[in-house]
Amino acid sequence: MNHQGARVAANLVLGVGGTTTFKGSSSGLSTPADRLHFHELRKEFGAILIGGNTARNEPYAKTPVPLIVLTHQPLSGPAAMNPSALAWSMPLESAISRATERYGDLLIEAGPTLIMEAIEGGLLTDLYLTLSPVTGGENPISLDSLLNSSQETSRQEVDGTLFLHYRLAPTHD
Repeated sequence: MNHQGARVAANLVLGVGGTTTFKGSSSGLSTPADRLHFHELRKEFGAILIGGNTARNEPYAKTPVPLIVLTHQPLSGPAAMNPSALAWSMPLESAISRATERYGDLLIEAGPTLIMEAIEGGLLTDLYLTLSPVTGGENPISLDSLLNSSQETSRQEVDGTLFLHYRLAPTHD
């Protein structure tokens, strides 16, 4: 599993109705309060992990820490321009273990498929959810499935954007 004591968290923004994208990108769901929160959260981690689809479709040309892209293809999209980006082709659990060994605490900013895999595998310690007031998005997911085996530890509303923090019960050591 992950390096002893490392925190492995996921951060995800959802629009009204659990939508995960707006016009093909999660950045369309983000509010100014979310962007501020997002950048503050990143300061707590030694590396960021995303999937190939996120790398191709989201603005990852620059990150404050190493960017690990789980992909079976060469880097493309904005992440390909990031000098801190590393392409790793391996299972999620192996990538988390390797990343926490090298960088310590890890923040997963991937899409819902990768985040659900991490939750179902008991690989996360924390989940940060932003509930945006944006309507009309695509690709909805069930909030209940995301929050299975989690406990809310905090909630804060800023300018109509709700920030939730959950602790997850890992299934392995």
